[in-house]
Amino acid sequence: MVYLLVPLLFVIAVALWLFLWSRSLARRAERMVPRAGQVQPVRGGAIHYVEFGNREKPALVLIHGISGQLQHFTYAMAEKLAEDFHVFAIDRPGCGYSEREADEDASLFSQARMIGKFMDARGIESPVVVGHSLGGAVALAIALERPLKTKALALLAPLTHVQEEIDPVFKGLELHSPMMRRLVANTIAGPIGKATAGKVLEHVFAPEAPVPHFMTIGGAALGLRPRAFVTASCDLVMLENALPAQVRRYPELTVPGGVLYGAEDALLSPVVQGRSMKRYNLTYEELPGRGHMLPLTAPDLCIAFIRKIAGIEDQPLPEEPMAEEIVHPDPVEDEVDAADQTGQLKR
Repeated sequence: MVYLLVPLLFVIAVALWLFLWSRSLARRAERMVPRAGQVQPVRGGAIHYVEFGNREKPALVLIHGISGQLQHFTYAMAEKLAEDFHVFAIDRPGCGYSEREADEDASLFSQARMIGKFMDARGIESPVVVGHSLGGAVALAIALERPLKTKALALLAPLTHVQEEIDPVFKGLELHSPMMRRLVANTIAGPIGKATAGKVLEHVFAPEAPVPHFMTIGGAALGLRPRAFVTASCDLVMLENALPAQVRRYPELTVPGGVLYGAEDALLSPVVQGRSMKRYNLTYEELPGRGHMLPLTAPDLCIAFIRKIAGIEDQPLPEEPMAEEIVHPDPVEDEVDAADQTGQLKR
């Protein structure tokens, strides 16, 4: 009996240690990236958002991708966009500081419904909806569900169709059991995420370099929290049924818009995910040498594209030299340690 008890106690001790470590990482992440804006309650949860610009200007809603948060847009785009738009950058339901009460509400329709209720509550009328990556799929769902309330779509490296294979970066999120999802989230997800963040970011940003201070100013540290893992896992799993159903509805799409892709995107195929949308009357443009994280690596090109979609300007995208590669010996550890010492975000 003692021989069985000792291993059991060891497993329990390790699990408790991992649980406490995960909670510690979550607290540190929230010190590094505190809540940035206001929270609007909606049925099924709440939407955290930041607002920029004059309310008399055309409305613009910015929706980030999987495992992301609104800082993907506030990093370099939102304030510049506010020169021409009334800008709302949001945390998708369950992401960042937004809330999502049920796993089932990770479906594209449910996220579109919640964001639609948010827009109604804030008096946002006929916005241009910008979606990056998974946020592009959500933006398309909004256009399908609210065609008369959506002015246009500006899709940045969007997910639009089923991928043949899940990228290895996201393979660990593919957990169908809610219990297993939460067990992993509250034990090993955060520590493993912290240990592998450098390599993961290299892949996600490839062929470009990760932008400086992405963990803090870019908000990525929030992805180390258990709740962020649960949200991302639900988002991924729900796509298995939600995305094919949405693709079948694309012939119904009446909202105008366009797609902008990096030609060297390492996560999604520009041909399958971007150029294919031309058949549904969306324009398509491609940026040579660019990767997936366009809002962060090519903000000025994204802004020019959004302005073009909104009808503010009708010029070809400006030429922009590739940013110089910035080498950071260990950006994740440096930012985590620096923020942990000060207890606040350094800008």
